[in-house]
Amino acid sequence: MSIVLRAPATSTAPELVLRPWHAGDVEDLLAAYRDPVLLSWTRKPVTTPGEARSFVRRSRQGWASGRRFSFAVVEPGPEGERLVANVVLKEIIPGRPDAEIGYWTAAPARGRGVAPRAVDAVSAWAFVRFAAGGLTRLELLHQIDNPASCRVAEKSGYVFEEVLPARPPFPRDGHRHVRRRD
Repeated sequence: MSIVLRAPATSTAPELVLRPWHAGDVEDLLAAYRDPVLLSWTRKPVTTPGEARSFVRRSRQGWASGRRFSFAVVEPGPEGERLVANVVLKEIIPGRPDAEIGYWTAAPARGRGVAPRAVDAVSAWAFVRFAAGGLTRLELLHQIDNPASCRVAEKSGYVFEEVLPARPPFPRDGHRHVRRRD
């Protein structure tokens, strides 16, 4: 699990480093999930140290299985890394042309272009890494009442494709955005 991706610095934002989650991320993960906005959008909240350790363990298992790749997105700084987001590439299956990408952004990092840059980096990596397995299409799904996720999708090259009807576990209609391999 030595994959490390980078999203270069911009004139207004520092470089992002995207790497697999590790045990040292537990406290930062708990801090991110103290945000009521993040909690309102997530199906599996992380509110205890045990849940945080399970999150990290499941992330590592996903990497080991080769089917789910969850990246901790951090900003390096003089005092160490600062967790700003999570991006996950889901359901990579050889021979299957599509997969899903998801993300969340920590409250202090919202509105700074972190999510679009991180989603773009993982998307580009996925199309290169899994091209031989037939990956040609990535989907980004979100609930219809989440306009910030619509903006992230558009800024990361995902085109709106359709409205999806609500179905468990999602209580509201959603949007499907799609990005295709060039």
